[in-house]
Amino acid sequence: MTHPDTTAQPQPAKWIHLLEGKLALYSVIFGASVALHALNVFIATTIMPSVIHDIGGLEVYAWSSTVFVITSILAAALSSQLLAHAGANRAYAIASLVFSVGTLACATAPDIWVLILGRAVQGLGGGFFYALAYAVIRLVYPARLWPLAIGLITVMWGIATLTGPAIGGVFAEHQAWRAAFWVLIPVSCALGALAFTIMPTHTASGPQEGMPMLQLALLIGIILILSLGSVGATPAKALISVATAAALGVILLRFERHAAARLLPRGSWSPKSALGAHYICIALLLIGMQPELFVPYLLQALHGLSPLWAGYAGALMALGWTLGSITSVSWPAPMAARTLVFGPVFGLSGLLLQAVFVPQAHMPWALIPICIGLTAVGFGIGLAWPHIVPRIYQRAAEGEQDLAAAGVTTMQLFSTALGAALGGMVVNLAGLTGQDSTTGAATAALYLFLSFALAPLFCIAAAKRALAE
Repeated sequence: MTHPDTTAQPQPAKWIHLLEGKLALYSVIFGASVALHALNVFIATTIMPSVIHDIGGLEVYAWSSTVFVITSILAAALSSQLLAHAGANRAYAIASLVFSVGTLACATAPDIWVLILGRAVQGLGGGFFYALAYAVIRLVYPARLWPLAIGLITVMWGIATLTGPAIGGVFAEHQAWRAAFWVLIPVSCALGALAFTIMPTHTASGPQEGMPMLQLALLIGIILILSLGSVGATPAKALISVATAAALGVILLRFERHAAARLLPRGSWSPKSALGAHYICIALLLIGMQPELFVPYLLQALHGLSPLWAGYAGALMALGWTLGSITSVSWPAPMAARTLVFGPVFGLSGLLLQAVFVPQAHMPWALIPICIGLTAVGFGIGLAWPHIVPRIYQRAAEGEQDLAAAGVTTMQLFSTALGAALGGMVVNLAGLTGQDSTTGAATAALYLFLSFALAPLFCIAAAKRALAE
């Protein structure tokens, strides 16, 4: 007589398992928080040309994004302390409150400086949402669902890529950009109330010891100095701000090498090390993407696109990132390693296409190569991203894998803010605000895309160093 094999087999994880029992509510809170943060990013980028037209501030156009990312860096660094002291439920409620206050300031801003302040507060709340999403995965989901929960983050960003420009564009086309902020407030409040009721009240571990606060302050100082140098930019002022930022960078490097609490694993700050070369690749890939911030404005000023379609064009980089990741995620190891070089080649080609065709004002045919170029930049990053991040994890010293993972987020956010600040400096030096709108925008576009093409060009060299192990 035979008996059936009763050995328990692990149940394959499926998307539907994220919606079982109380996990369904966790998934709603978790997914909605990421979606709210991502939607805000795309909505703000889409409506900024309308904001500038209404309340002024073209000279500090990039600051809206720069301060948002700066405070997101702080939020990412402080999220573990917030979670440990407040528990997941109160942490989400606090994030919701901070985000709502910042959004209210943006919605009621009488001038650009109040809006920039609101964006800074928004960035703190949105940064908490994004960082908490990764942190609470281990608290509320069983281990077999962790990959799917992380995949849900990508799904939410993909949804935001499709819907954010539409929401922002509709409001902008009806001269109601303030309403684009107003509609986010009840969503944020509802999310905070639900999380306060549903999420766990305590965490499994206490706060992390030894935050690298001095290094974070130096990172933020670098970005702020470059942002200040972009206002009323002259060659002398820009040179002084770049030199000062470089000096702060040297101080940061010296301190980081000997600090007990570090931003990145040991060896990461040396360009001669493979680990350092990988982080440099991340930085240069993300910097090369930052002209995206100016695309909606340039396409409206030079090609007469409506806010809706200019917003969607600007989102093509994000769409390209998703397509690139889908394309390469299952490639075998030898081919996957080559994406570190293939990725920046796509980025370089895309930026050069935009340098040629974005300045060609009021030529409808130019929109085709522009859209190809925008997609190519994002595609290149997406091609390399699924492989460069695991390579960093694998090359970090034993016991520093968590620091390596956190370092990827830190480097990603810092590079985004740095690129936005440098972009603001370039377009102002190129005369975006000093000539008639078409001539100034065309000149600024040319210099913007040509100068940022250096990032993927240098990335190719860094990638070859990273692969020479």
